[in-house]
Amino acid sequence: MSFHDVRFPTAISRNAQGGPERRTDVVVLGSGYEERNSRWADSRRTYNAGYGVKSLADLAEIIAFFEERRGRLHAFRWRDPMDWKSCAPNAVPAALDQVIGTGTGAQAAFQLKKVYGSAFAPWMRDIKKPIAATVKIAVAGAEQTAGTHFAIDATTGIATFLVGHIPASGQSVTAGFEFDVPVRFDTDKLEINLSGFTSGAIPNIPIVEVRL
Repeated sequence: MSFHDVRFPTAISRNAQGGPERRTDVVVLGSGYEERNSRWADSRRTYNAGYGVKSLADLAEIIAFFEERRGRLHAFRWRDPMDWKSCAPNAVPAALDQVIGTGTGAQAAFQLKKVYGSAFAPWMRDIKKPIAATVKIAVAGAEQTAGTHFAIDATTGIATFLVGHIPASGQSVTAGFEFDVPVRFDTDKLEINLSGFTSGAIPNIPIVEVRL
């Protein structure tokens, strides 16, 4: 899949509408009881960027971005205004935010992850598009140094410990970070009516998460 490592204009995505989506089959039995089955193991996020368009300059910026992506052809980065950190929205990412694995003494590579929920059925999300400069890693509670102890691949979200610094067996590996969502336009056609826009109509600019 073709991916352009560029972020959708953040000032526009900040006011977008959207969030996670799941697919669940629900069958209501004759007795009134239900049988439910989840068709997707992971959720997928969808957005409408039109809610972030506030000016003609915003429209022009989106059209240029859409054309360069060739509509639905090329995926890109998206800053989810509601979920873009390993921590709470009003906090600063710290190296102890998320548990991403346990050392074996041989495993060097660890996928960045974010856990949602706790007691009943927590869901673990792979983070594939971190912001490299924000990634913090700790081993057994001791913060590590990027470039000395580990390297982060911002295109995959994999943290690789360097020779001599691989976590020992049983040591907890944790991380904190900011991240983007890999997405694409969910249309090959932008329909923008300037008369409607000036009267307050919201253009429809669908965005959908892609699986990498």
